[in-house]
Amino acid sequence: MTDESPDDLKELPGKIVANDPTEIGATARELDLGQTVSERMRLPQATLKRLGLLMVVYLVGLAAMVPFFDNGVGPTALPLLPIVILVALLFEWMDSAAGMGFGTALAPLLFLMGYNPLQVIPVLLISETVTGAVSGGVHHELKNASFSFSPLNEATKTMLFIGAIGSLATGVSITLAYFALTLPESYIKMYVSLLVLAMGVIGVVRARIVTTIAYKPRRLLIFAALAGFNKGIGGGGFGPVVTLGQILSGVYEKSATAIASLAESIVSLVGVVTFFAISARGIELDLTLLPSIYTGGFIAAIGAPYLVRVVPNHVWRYVIPLYAFTIGVLGLFMGLEI
Repeated sequence: MTDESPDDLKELPGKIVANDPTEIGATARELDLGQTVSERMRLPQATLKRLGLLMVVYLVGLAAMVPFFDNGVGPTALPLLPIVILVALLFEWMDSAAGMGFGTALAPLLFLMGYNPLQVIPVLLISETVTGAVSGGVHHELKNASFSFSPLNEATKTMLFIGAIGSLATGVSITLAYFALTLPESYIKMYVSLLVLAMGVIGVVRARIVTTIAYKPRRLLIFAALAGFNKGIGGGGFGPVVTLGQILSGVYEKSATAIASLAESIVSLVGVVTFFAISARGIELDLTLLPSIYTGGFIAAIGAPYLVRVVPNHVWRYVIPLYAFTIGVLGLFMGLEI
């Protein structure tokens, strides 16, 4: 814990370099070392009650969508598509557990099903804004990470720092990509795929040699900026770079996943605001997929952190970079959006 108050947030980029590395991931590491898998599977009654209350949040979210589908004739029925719910659940589960992958296969699958980018991308950003926040909160509840806003602790500072730098880099890269530079889409996909693939290889090598990387917060500035740049020019590549970037900066794997979820929620919110600003200029957004993707993603955002809690950290040390490597290969050879 630190002495800083929320007023210190404006000095966040400068202060993060002085953080104590033992603060980030200490709770998750203690749980891993102090309890067996079967013990970690058991949750306190109070935790189960709080997780149950999330269903109220889910229902409130659905209720907030009703005005967008109200045609003024009879009761409003939200479109819930079983196949979309299923694929959203699958890929959000991987995203909340490994810190990446929600848009990797979901967006291309929806495109193949006949939906266009304005039907898919805004909905994914809205869903990720909510599910990222829910996932981060559940990670905290299950002790995969420890977040505190009063006072700000190290994990929270890191999350806000990554979110702020990522958002700024996303805005800059969108401006460059759409107003200053014209980059071929194939080049962008190849660049992001190769970057994620290379980071996956480095992560696997790091896991194989069983080394402990000294915490280097300054590296996070580079990785956060790079991740935001990727998201702005290609619509993806944020999760893999941020999650593996934290791990390669010395952050505990389980906590890196939790921090990535919350940080991506912030960056996605910036994207949501951008799209609604665009819609205000007369471009109509189609939110038909939102109830289905929101439903599948919300369920996964609760279940995946539980899996992270139960499975030993040394397993995630391999799963995360191997999954990133797979994403990179698929993006490179099959054209999936990273």
